[in-house]
Amino acid sequence: MERRGFFDAQEESPRLEGFILLQIRHLYALEKRLKYERVGPALREARRLAESIPILRRLKKVLLRLQMRRQILPKSNVGKAIAPALERWEEFETYASEGRVVIDNNPCERSIRPTAVGKKNWLFIGEAHAVNRSAIVYTLIECCRRRGLDPFAYLKDVLTRLPRATNWTLGELTPGDWAAEQVCPIAAAA
Repeated sequence: MERRGFFDAQEESPRLEGFILLQIRHLYALEKRLKYERVGPALREARRLAESIPILRRLKKVLLRLQMRRQILPKSNVGKAIAPALERWEEFETYASEGRVVIDNNPCERSIRPTAVGKKNWLFIGEAHAVNRSAIVYTLIECCRRRGLDPFAYLKDVLTRLPRATNWTLGELTPGDWAAEQVCPIAAAA
């Protein structure tokens, strides 16, 4: 469910949207407590089932009633917020029944933010095929960052070793295998 749509619709229906946003805040408050308590996936799932599911049921009930009443125009901001929320409700409920799933995609959005910000700067990156190559490079850099590796050191080493690599040894140049090799350089040299 996209909170932003309901936030934008507050001017049209402040009480209704205030209630919906309050329910969403309750869900996020629980997630904040779970993160602070550093609970594992199993306990997170149990707490979500006990605390989030009632909020989700209440929220869905309100959204379905609003949609059935037909007092809200589909093209209004409120209608534009309700329709996609109900269409993707099953996907949204998945987070409550699976402790390993996060409530939103903010970590993913934060990781791609530098690319999104620099998009205009890289608009004229070269020929049409350059887009595919730069996507590969960005993916490798992000894989390095997620593993806590220095992307520059990784790319420098891999690009010097790549000309001598064979099809059978290319797997050793992935960020995961490269990181393992850096931890045990003596074993890799043997």
